[in-house]
Amino acid sequence: MDPLDDKQLRSSFVNCSKGEASRINLPRDVPWADLDFLGWRDPGAPERGYLVARHRGELVGVTLRFPTDVTRSFTKSTVCSVCVSAHSGQGVALFVAPRAGAPGRQGNTVGTYLCADLRCPLYVRGKKLTDLGMQFETLTLEERVERMTANLGLFLDRVFNG
Repeated sequence: MDPLDDKQLRSSFVNCSKGEASRINLPRDVPWADLDFLGWRDPGAPERGYLVARHRGELVGVTLRFPTDVTRSFTKSTVCSVCVSAHSGQGVALFVAPRAGAPGRQGNTVGTYLCADLRCPLYVRGKKLTDLGMQFETLTLEERVERMTANLGLFLDRVFNG
């Protein structure tokens, strides 16, 4: 992913107001060369997360929430639905995103299981290991990146279309 400045990041968000986007704590020291999309948790509000990716030719950012009222022991998956990295325990979390537009303003959301730290591209590239260690797949790096990008695209389609 090409480096993005603060203005590009803030203007990319599709499921929050401009005011909310202006208050997002943006990440620093981003390893752009290793990213197919940017994901981060807000250190000041750990129940919040953010994803910014190219989707259908446009830069798209989505706000995410980790429902803190649900204990992590109820996590139904230990595999990220985007990068398909296997984790144990608390390495995968259910995140929900308000839908874009009027449905989101009415409170409609979509959810998916993601790496709890939102660092999927780093796991896919082996730059970061899950708590289970190395992945054991026969797919090439290019195939894993393609799968991750396609899975993220499916989630983003749901944010836009339900």
